[in-house]
Amino acid sequence: MRGFGDLESAIMDQVWSAGRPLLVREIQQALYPERAYNTVWTVTEILYRKGWLAREKAGRAYRYRATVSRDEYTGDLMGEALAASGDVVAAFRRFAEQISPDEVEQLRQALEQARRGGSAR
Repeated sequence: MRGFGDLESAIMDQVWSAGRPLLVREIQQALYPERAYNTVWTVTEILYRKGWLAREKAGRAYRYRATVSRDEYTGDLMGEALAASGDVVAAFRRFAEQISPDEVEQLRQALEQARRGGSAR
């Protein structure tokens, strides 16, 4: 998995934020700066073919929804970054130096939940 490109990211942000399936026209109209409809349609279809979006027929068009949540995607990216690190402990230390005390507490709670075998959601 790799991160999304700029337009892919903007499209996924719209889909995740909407909380419901969207038409390409709805995605296109919400983007800033505005992008051409055909460009947004093409990138949305690419995201569909890559498996990031699912679609359902809506008249002559399709409505698109994300196949994973924003949190799942972010967590997977973080896992990949750690796996790519030559020194996981050093990577954790660097990360810990950059987060706020509130985030440290949230991380501590998530780690405790994971240790007990439960979901942190």
